[in-house]
Amino acid sequence: MLRISMRRPVQALAVSLLVMSLGSATLHAAEPDDVVAKVGDGEITEAELAFAAQDAGQELQRFPPAQWRQLLLDAMVDMELMAQAARKNGLDQDPDFKRQLKFLELQALRNAYLAQKIGGTISEEDVKAAYDAQFADFEGAEELHARHILVKEKAEAEALVAELDGGADFAELAREKSTGPSGPNGGDLGFFKKGQMVKPFEEAALALEPGSYTKEPVETQFGWHVIKLEETRREEKPGLEQVGDSLRQQIFRERYQARMAELKDATKVEILDEKLAQPAEDDQKTE
Repeated sequence: MLRISMRRPVQALAVSLLVMSLGSATLHAAEPDDVVAKVGDGEITEAELAFAAQDAGQELQRFPPAQWRQLLLDAMVDMELMAQAARKNGLDQDPDFKRQLKFLELQALRNAYLAQKIGGTISEEDVKAAYDAQFADFEGAEELHARHILVKEKAEAEALVAELDGGADFAELAREKSTGPSGPNGGDLGFFKKGQMVKPFEEAALALEPGSYTKEPVETQFGWHVIKLEETRREEKPGLEQVGDSLRQQIFRERYQARMAELKDATKVEILDEKLAQPAEDDQKTE
């Protein structure tokens, strides 16, 4: 069952409203306070449908988008009916309910502050500046493009080297003789960085010049390899569009930590439970 909350940034409301309006039979520009249904003396608005959509999350993905609006409204009608019944039974005055309501208000205010006063302050210019600073001196890692022929016995690999010395085509030999999965593709392994191949293979490939192959077979746990280095290159600098989201998250974390430090400096925080007041390290030492 859907539970309405504000666990996600409130800016998502506009997007959710757009999604909801597109799901209706008649396209219209939905406003948050537009009333979509009345239940007794209560009303259900577009804003509440939007918050319900946020709360439902991946649950909605199990249904066709055309059904989302109706499903959410059905859930909200049920919720409104139950809420009205709860008030008639005095549950809105229950001490536990009031404690939960206080927590939910704290949570919603926290989320609104994060969205508006921290996340909302991050501009595209901030992200671009972070990108320029982080990648100003970027030097990509070396990448190797190699082929190999994998066989079970050393003698087989030595015979392959002899054929290559006699002018045989490496890719054709790989297609004919290699037992590895890259064999049908001429032994092509594509580009790889240091640390991505087993050590003996990597060391042998690094020792080659582009266009050359190993004169001595290379043994790994997979068998015996004859390796050809096709070319080397430097990893390209990632584009802003590739790393923009992670940079924005990084800026968010930095600003969040800075703001929390400011708030804690400006406000006295007193932990009355003596055990909770102890640093975590002290708790570990006493165990």
